[in-house]
Amino acid sequence: MSLAAVRRAENALLVPTYDRFPVLFRRGRGCTVYDADGRPYLDFLSGIGVNALGYGHPAIQRALRRQAERLIHVSNLFYHDYQAALARRLKKISGLDRVFFTNSGTEAIEGALKLARAYARLHNANGQRPRWRVLALENSFHGRTFAALAATGQKKYRAPFAPLVPGVRFVRFNDVRDLERKFDSSVCAILLEPIQGEGGIRPVSLEFFMRARALTRRRNALLIADEIQCGLGRTGRYFAYQLAGVQPDVVTVAKPLAAGLPLGAILARERVALALGSGSHGTTFGGGPLACAVALAFLETLERERVLAHVRRVGGYFRRRLEELQKKYGWIREVRGAGLMLAMELGFPGKAVVREALARGVLINCTHDTVLRFLPPYIIEERHVERLMRTLEAIFARVDAEQRRGKR
Repeated sequence: MSLAAVRRAENALLVPTYDRFPVLFRRGRGCTVYDADGRPYLDFLSGIGVNALGYGHPAIQRALRRQAERLIHVSNLFYHDYQAALARRLKKISGLDRVFFTNSGTEAIEGALKLARAYARLHNANGQRPRWRVLALENSFHGRTFAALAATGQKKYRAPFAPLVPGVRFVRFNDVRDLERKFDSSVCAILLEPIQGEGGIRPVSLEFFMRARALTRRRNALLIADEIQCGLGRTGRYFAYQLAGVQPDVVTVAKPLAAGLPLGAILARERVALALGSGSHGTTFGGGPLACAVALAFLETLERERVLAHVRRVGGYFRRRLEELQKKYGWIREVRGAGLMLAMELGFPGKAVVREALARGVLINCTHDTVLRFLPPYIIEERHVERLMRTLEAIFARVDAEQRRGKR
C-alpha cells in the first residue's frame, strides 16, 4: 500500500489518538530507517528510546529467529527457559533481588504502585495510621493508564480524565524543602524519574535524590525509580540512579529491554518483593519466551560489545557539539542530559524544527513544546552526530536570519 492508501485506511479505522508524520517506513538497518520510496532517514529518536541497538542487529535477529521457531508464548502458569536467566542478569546489573515481568512501562508503574501499597500494609505497625500516599514530582511522566496517569505531574495529560486514582501528591521538581514538607506519616513511597524524559530531559539533583532516599529509609517507605526511558544503558550506565550512587527499593524498566518487542519489568529488594504473594498480581503476556530470549540477547550484547563505554564516549562528544551550537545562538536556552539522553531547550516552539529535520532526512523529537529530545541508538558514531549537526546548523541559521529580520 502507498502512504496515501495507508493514511486513508487509518483515518477510517483507527481511534484517532496519534498525530502522525506523513512517512511510511518499511525497513531499517543500523541507525537508518527507510521509507516506502527507499529514502533513508538518520534516526535520533530510536522509537522513543526503544531501538537501542538500531535496526537489524545480528544478535537480535539471531535470537528472534531461533526462539520464534521454538516457542513464542506460554502462560505464566508454566515455566520456560528464559525468565529466570533474564531476572538473574537484571539482578546483577541493578543490585536488586527479584523481578516481575510486564508488557510495558506503564504496566510496570502500575505494579510498582501496587507493590508500595502492599508493602506498607504488610509492615504497618499496630495503631499506626495507614500509609497509602505516594509522592511524585511535578513535570513527571509515568504512563497513560489510570494509576500511572495519577502519578504524572503534567496537567495536560491528567485533566481530561479526572477524577483519577486518589493518593498521589506532587512535589516541586528538585525542591528539597517541599519534599520534606509533604513527606508525612501517610506516605508509603516516593516515585521519581532520575532523569525526566517526556518532561524535557531534566535530571533530578543529587541533593533531592539523596534526601528522598534518607526520608524513605527513616519511615520504611519505598523509593521507586522510574527508569523506563533513562535506564538500561541510555545514560552510559545501566541505570541513571547509578550516576547518583543512590540505590532505590524498586526500579521500573521497559523501552529498550527487548529491543523492540513489548517487555517491561519491576525490580525490587527481597523484603519489598515478598509483599506480593501468589495471586496478588499477574499478567498474560509479560515475560513470554520470545521477548525474554531477545532481552537476554540485548543485555549480553551491551556487555560483550562494551556498548556502555561507547555510549559515554559518543554521548560526551554529542553534548559538546550541542553546547557549541548553544554558544552560537542566544535563543538556545540550555543543553542537558547524560549519555545518549540529551536535550536542547529552545526559546520558541520546536515542532517546526522537527518537521524541517524530517524533510532533511533526520528523525528527532520535540517534547514539552520547546525541548528538542535526542534518544539515538546506542550504536551511533561521531559521523552520525556530525550529520545531525549539519542539519541543525542549516535549520538554525535560517531561524536566526528570520528572527533578525523580524527585529528590524
